[in-house]
Amino acid sequence: MSDDGMTVMKKINNELIQFFCNAEGLTTIEYAVAGTLIGLAVVAAFTQLGNAVGNSINAIENIIEP
Repeated sequence: MSDDGMTVMKKINNELIQFFCNAEGLTTIEYAVAGTLIGLAVVAAFTQLGNAVGNSINAIENIIEP
């Protein structure tokens, strides 16, 4: 293989090593997905909590006001 071919192979090798060693982009995506899932869980929990509180208030209202 010529010297130019070896230089190209070294460049490709270095680029591949940098690509596989750089996990920062993947980590950012993982945090974004985790944050989204946590946000959805919080919204669902508060929606259920709101419905439960509303039902309790309605039940108390029905007991007080026949």
